[in-house]
Amino acid sequence: MRFPWLIFLLIVFPALAVAQYGTVTGVITNAETKKPLAGASVFLSNSSVGSASGSEGRFTLNGIRPGQYNLTVTILGYQDFTKDILVGHEPIKLDIELTPKPLMLREVTISSAADWKKNYEAFRKDFIGVDENAKNCVVENPHILNLQFNRTKQTLEASGDEFLIVDNKALGYRVKFLLKGFISDRLAGVISWGGERLFEELQGNAAQKKKWHEKREECYYGSAMHFFRSLYTNKLTEDGFIMYHLNRQINPNRPPDDVIRKKANFFGQRGMVDSFNYWKDLSTLSKYYKESLNKVPVMPYEIFTTTEKQGIYAFHPLNYLYVVYTKRRDEVYNKDLYRPLDMTNYETSILTMFDPGYTLFDMNGIVIGQPPLLEGAWSKSRLSDLLPVDYVPDVK
Repeated sequence: MRFPWLIFLLIVFPALAVAQYGTVTGVITNAETKKPLAGASVFLSNSSVGSASGSEGRFTLNGIRPGQYNLTVTILGYQDFTKDILVGHEPIKLDIELTPKPLMLREVTISSAADWKKNYEAFRKDFIGVDENAKNCVVENPHILNLQFNRTKQTLEASGDEFLIVDNKALGYRVKFLLKGFISDRLAGVISWGGERLFEELQGNAAQKKKWHEKREECYYGSAMHFFRSLYTNKLTEDGFIMYHLNRQINPNRPPDDVIRKKANFFGQRGMVDSFNYWKDLSTLSKYYKESLNKVPVMPYEIFTTTEKQGIYAFHPLNYLYVVYTKRRDEVYNKDLYRPLDMTNYETSILTMFDPGYTLFDMNGIVIGQPPLLEGAWSKSRLSDLLPVDYVPDVK
């Protein structure tokens, strides 16, 4: 009598597993003519879920891990459409209208081939990275980028009207990135960018897929995504994370970033090299001093609460949260990262909160809205180390 029950379980359990994932369907039309639009790219930003609209403008996205996503629709000649959606077990149906994009002449910056190449190499370093994974990233269409370097402000800016396509042969993904804005501020020491990206699996043999899997696991464990998932599942200690409150004061010997930038801009435009270099050197000073850690670790209940929305959580530490990952060491010296002399050189990250109230994140471990400023291990992560937000690691 066990055999029929075995058949029943084999039939039911896969169905139950599928039911745990969400579905998004919809129709895409022209906002003016109301006619369906075929060939539009439809994807959940930062995930591996994407498709294209058919001849009648219809699309379907299946097998979506529950969580908060940014649904993005893009097609040549129309303004991009984005919408935050909370995917659960109930199907989501959308009617999407795209507005034709007016023909605009974009300002063209004329630069030499040598300048473009120099700016591109700096962009690649800041955006893709410099680690071993970055060495295995191939940019298929670098010349879609518009690159500008401001010498007086010491900022590199990049943008593009098309998908920047990067084959990450270290992790086995093709990443399509709609880069909405990128800026590398040399004086402030801050790199920021915005945009939407889609992950697609690269084709490979069994040996390659095994290597990609190992690399993906290496990138996931200890990452910010791993930390936030461990936080809401109450597995921080089990997963190797320890949190502390960091006390620090602003360094009075280093002027604010806006003052440094203003002075450097003033002297740079006037060709006053010595004065320009003086203010540029001030930017290399540490922003903080008198740093110390509270010896008692922070407990999850002190900084974490649920919200009224299922799958959305609130994160509310004090200004600076010091996160240690005890399952990986970091022996590379970082002059800007405070580390007590009696602390083992574990991987460490510092989160500076912009919102004095709280920050929201979802069950995929992704921050909703403005993310905190990152220092230390997590700040080193570039496109070469990124995983889709719906990535599921092995259970260890």
